[in-house]
Amino acid sequence: MAGFDNRRMLDTIRRLNRRNSKITLYKYINKIHPSQMVYVYRHLHLIERKNIFQYIVRMQGVGEFIKELDEILVKELFDFIDDKQILIILHKMQSEDIAELIEDLEPPKSQKIQDLLNKEARSEVAEVLQYDDESAGRIMSHEFMAFNSQLSIKDARKQFRQYGEDIDMPFYIYVIDKSNNKMVGITSLRQLLLHDEEKILQDIMEQDFIYVSPDDDREKVANQMAEYNYLALPVLDHKNKLVGIVTVDDIIDVIREEATEDILKMAGAGDDEDILLKPVIENAKTRFPWLMASWIGGIFALFIISLFEKIMLEQVILASFIPIIIGMGGNIGTQTSTIIVRGIATGHVNIDEFYKVIFKEVKVGLLLGMVYGILLGLLGSLIPLLSDWGIFNFSVNTSSIQLGLTVSLSIFSSMSIACIVASIIPIILYKIKLDPAIATGPFVTTAIDILGVLAYFMIATILL
Repeated sequence: MAGFDNRRMLDTIRRLNRRNSKITLYKYINKIHPSQMVYVYRHLHLIERKNIFQYIVRMQGVGEFIKELDEILVKELFDFIDDKQILIILHKMQSEDIAELIEDLEPPKSQKIQDLLNKEARSEVAEVLQYDDESAGRIMSHEFMAFNSQLSIKDARKQFRQYGEDIDMPFYIYVIDKSNNKMVGITSLRQLLLHDEEKILQDIMEQDFIYVSPDDDREKVANQMAEYNYLALPVLDHKNKLVGIVTVDDIIDVIREEATEDILKMAGAGDDEDILLKPVIENAKTRFPWLMASWIGGIFALFIISLFEKIMLEQVILASFIPIIIGMGGNIGTQTSTIIVRGIATGHVNIDEFYKVIFKEVKVGLLLGMVYGILLGLLGSLIPLLSDWGIFNFSVNTSSIQLGLTVSLSIFSSMSIACIVASIIPIILYKIKLDPAIATGPFVTTAIDILGVLAYFMIATILL
């Protein structure tokens, strides 16, 4: 049902559930792709979820459904399903997905899952759990096609036909040295079909290959896969033994999760992609600290403005330009920090030559500050005339040239300062091993607002 509209499916399932059309509902759900079923399940009410899951659990893709389901909904689900249903789910999940499930659930539930696993499955899951949560070892698959380097192509084809059906990415064939169990090369299904069947795999394998370690950060692995355009990468331990493969479908999930996490941090909304599903109180708690930074920054800006009360009373028109000067500084600062944060994440920023990036962004800030400074300066110079025409209703106590020059220099300073601050902070955070994504949140924008207000009133004090 790939072409079906998700909302239409949701309406259909709800209607069939209300009518208690069990057979039709089962047949309908069984045709839906697991990822589409996740969308439907997410938008059901709790009572509907409990009832409809009785049909989902009989889907062939129920393991994939659980893997794609939001963590909060997984916890809710495992609160009401029984041991029999848990066993059905576990039999249709891979060991790395079961390991993630165990980590997501509360200790009593995760312990129950481990107790229900057979000895072999429990051993595979324990092997996955030994790796860090953000490492390649957590997302690697243990199902791959690995053959002895001395195996003939004819025999390799036979083994491929025998075992290839249930293997992830079967078109990559990894070649192992049987004497020491180390990976020595890689070949493909195409090479297996094109070459003479009397040759051995050692003759057709590629000895130079890209691989990753199980302890490598998964974001690093994602960048490598994107750089080399592979559909899977072998995972080798410190003895060069093949312990698994990382496939492109898992990497797509990693890229999506990392991008979502960065976007939420940039907005000051935490780093949990399930934030929309959280209760109101928990959602508010997540966002409260970030907003507190903005609130404190506002208090500082209020204090700065109070220091320049005298000039504000003399030149009330200055208050009218505060929003545009702060707003333009904040906007260009957000642009700069976002560009640099994503550049660091994707490898487009060479952190060893960070000064080049800072210098370039500062030049951009100076150029744009000059353009908008001229535009605002012209507007400021025309304010007295426009007030006489009735377009504005300002009382101006200074010359139009002085006012125009003041706001022009202020917006130029604000935008220039914003680019400097917003380009330096992400790099400093990266250098001290903190996530630079938080640099585009309230901390940077608040700092820019404070510095912008301070520069504005200092320039106004000097010129007016």
